[in-house]
Amino acid sequence: MIKDKNIDGGKAFDWGFTSEEYAKYRDIYPPELYKRLRELGVAADGTSWLDLGTGTGILPLNLYNPNAEIYGADISDGQIELARRTAKEKGYNISYIISPAEATGFDDGAFDCITAAQCFSYFDRDAMRSEIKRLLKPRGRLIKIYMDWSLDDEIAAKSVSLVKEHNPSWDAGENIYDDIYDDLFEGRVTESVDFDIPFTRDTWHGRMCACRGTLASMSKEQFYNWSDEHIKMLQSYPPEFTIKHTIYITLFEL
Repeated sequence: MIKDKNIDGGKAFDWGFTSEEYAKYRDIYPPELYKRLRELGVAADGTSWLDLGTGTGILPLNLYNPNAEIYGADISDGQIELARRTAKEKGYNISYIISPAEATGFDDGAFDCITAAQCFSYFDRDAMRSEIKRLLKPRGRLIKIYMDWSLDDEIAAKSVSLVKEHNPSWDAGENIYDDIYDDLFEGRVTESVDFDIPFTRDTWHGRMCACRGTLASMSKEQFYNWSDEHIKMLQSYPPEFTIKHTIYITLFEL
């Protein structure tokens, strides 16, 4: 359970409540993102890579390379349990640990690359500065990834509005720009690209179930009421559609 006065007004949430939905409906990064991460050296042959806030292990599972040492860390035991199970089913040698990002326990200079996707705003920045410097090898890279839907998209805007009707505390990613463009270290380079991500009514509903504002923080009654209304709302749209998203990649080379 996470509770932070700077997130959703301090309302508690738990990603473990969404593990199954997260694994099923949030594995939606486009192939172009993985191509770019490989170009930046993630999971390159002979390197060691740590994915912080790995959740259900989406990045390591999609970028798996048997010739790299790959680790994932997350504070949620439910998320890590699912990540481990999936890696085992695929026969992937990925090491997942239950750990806060700020104190992983790995050796100094253990990694060539550290990634953090959709999660950095949950971390203690001051603690992360020292932990990342400690963990990275000389000239190692920290890569932050953030993907967000566009509220210019009608379906996304109505979906977000409906969640906020049932859970007014949810900030719906309103502070993401402070995270994307922060100056955690000198030499930050941020790039962004837009994508139209395909969904069906069911997969978009599942995607919204896997956001922080619904299953992770709603009561059962709140969730069922929102879910019923959202499913009804989606009936007025075609069975298949796309939602515009923007992906931000922020690179720090230490």
